[in-house]
Amino acid sequence: MPSTPAQAERQTLCDLFDEVGPDAPTLCGDWTTRDLAAHLVMRERRPDGAVGIVFSPAAGYSNRVQASIADVEWDQLVETVRSGPPIWSPTRFAAVDKLANTVEFFVHHEDVRRAGESWDKREISPELAEGLHSAVAKLAKQLTKRSDYGIVLEPNESLDPIVANKSTPSVTVRGSMGELVLFAYGRMEQADVELTGDDDAVEAVKNTSFGI
Repeated sequence: MPSTPAQAERQTLCDLFDEVGPDAPTLCGDWTTRDLAAHLVMRERRPDGAVGIVFSPAAGYSNRVQASIADVEWDQLVETVRSGPPIWSPTRFAAVDKLANTVEFFVHHEDVRRAGESWDKREISPELAEGLHSAVAKLAKQLTKRSDYGIVLEPNESLDPIVANKSTPSVTVRGSMGELVLFAYGRMEQADVELTGDDDAVEAVKNTSFGI
């Protein structure tokens, strides 16, 4: 049984991969589920290829590495994701796994769920909400750096608000912690959140690209 929210999200995403197959759509642009699974493997097992995720000049190399990873049987690819990071990976340590993988697997789980023809917003556990909050609080400034306005993420759960961007005037974004994560990671059209504040600021925030 998974012992952490990050591990649970990994397993449920892999269960969904098994259900929908390799050619299902995702919210990650034109990526299919095969592309997404290959991305997850590259991120954990090919750090040389993963550089292109954050360093755009290396994107071409990363794309080639990801394509080579994807070129295997679907069941094998899913099992590689499911089995977790290799023994040498820092994410084998619980604290690193919580920071690096709780959000990663939650967001990509929703990328597959919400790309389908019908989906329902799911209730998440307090443990998952806390893990998402902890990770996003550390990354919020980077996630919202393109905004000219302040951003305050206000969870419905009993969790502290996250001041993501200190510019003024500010916009308050309210919703469950999972929905706030999707908002901050650029899934604005799918996130069930409420924005309040100056009308011009709210409109500008709605048209800002968030995420890494």
